[in-house]
Amino acid sequence: MTTTSEPGTATRVLVAGIGNLFLGDDGFGPEAVRRLSRDGGLPPEVRVVDYGIRGMHLAYDLLDGYDALVLVDAYPGGGAPGELTVLRIGADDLGTGEFDAHGMNPVAVLANLDQLGGTLPLTYLVGCTPAGVEEGIGLSEAVENALPEAVHTVHTLVRQLVPDRPPVPTASVKGAEPRRS
Repeated sequence: MTTTSEPGTATRVLVAGIGNLFLGDDGFGPEAVRRLSRDGGLPPEVRVVDYGIRGMHLAYDLLDGYDALVLVDAYPGGGAPGELTVLRIGADDLGTGEFDAHGMNPVAVLANLDQLGGTLPLTYLVGCTPAGVEEGIGLSEAVENALPEAVHTVHTLVRQLVPDRPPVPTASVKGAEPRRS
């Protein structure tokens, strides 16, 4: 697996939406990547996936040779609800975590990647402080309002990781059709 140490040298980037749609603002990651997929404009080297709570799926996809990973997730960073945080994550930041093949604990997935024969790629988190993660479908107003900035932040980060690649317009993606109302 190829790994990079600095932005601007990635040839394959995985953008991973993480979270549980049934736990309020924990659905931030899946909703953000849904919007990224819908809006397009990312280079062809970038794959955008809603992993939800499928940790094993993310782990196996990371074995496919990505140079960089951008996690998009709810992040209880202590800020006000809707506040965005961008963190670079390295192996030393992970510690250990018990891997659950039926759940999603991003720290455990990344910390145990080496046990599957992989290596942690250059990794970033675009996190949003949740207002609440109680049972229920739908994002709070604060987190909903943070989504456009989160999408912009991911685009900016991807441009830093893959700076010399032209974006792919949504209408030119094979099988994509412009929506008609």
